[in-house]
Amino acid sequence: MMKKIGLPVCIVGMSLLYIFFIPSDPTAVKLLFKLIPMWLIMWYAYLQIPIQRQRYHMYILIGLFFCMLGDGLLSMFVIGLSAFLIGHLFYTASFLQRWSFSKLRFAVIIPLTLYGLIMGRELLHALVSDGKEGLIVPVLLYLIVISFMAFSAIMTGHPWAILGSLLFVVSDSILSWNMFISDVTYSGPLIMTSYYAAQFLLAYSLGKSSRVRTSVGN
Repeated sequence: MMKKIGLPVCIVGMSLLYIFFIPSDPTAVKLLFKLIPMWLIMWYAYLQIPIQRQRYHMYILIGLFFCMLGDGLLSMFVIGLSAFLIGHLFYTASFLQRWSFSKLRFAVIIPLTLYGLIMGRELLHALVSDGKEGLIVPVLLYLIVISFMAFSAIMTGHPWAILGSLLFVVSDSILSWNMFISDVTYSGPLIMTSYYAAQFLLAYSLGKSSRVRTSVGN
């Protein structure tokens, strides 16, 4: 019961508490409440892993851990970004192990590539205009990695992994647009709501992986 209902309710409650009620100051308290939902999501992910665990289960768990580090270190932007990038590499490794080829799903590479090119162009222009050329390589590298992470999730055919990865792209797109290009209305709630939802769905997908893999194999 705790695994199915209690813990998800706690995750939602603590996420909403952080997003809408915790004040910005003091910073340490704000950061603490930002991390609590991720700790709960990591616990939830661990409980989703079946007794006969596979390597891809652990990759998701490690990815969650590095994303949690990214949350805590994002004030040091490049360090936090690097932690998130490592997290996405572990997510990608997990999805590649569950790859199930489909021409229809593979065709999604076209809109994802267009997204990457448009977003990359806008970010490049904004970074150059603001004199932040030093961020061009890490930001564009991150864009490539998260785009491929989403593509690899889509190729699994797993609906919860796909939705989680796409929400992650949405969250980071709003974050980067708001940070570097122009202000986004209600950016804070939009970023964190889609972010926590993305991480929860990736954790939730662990409990459904074996079933989906079996049905695909049939």
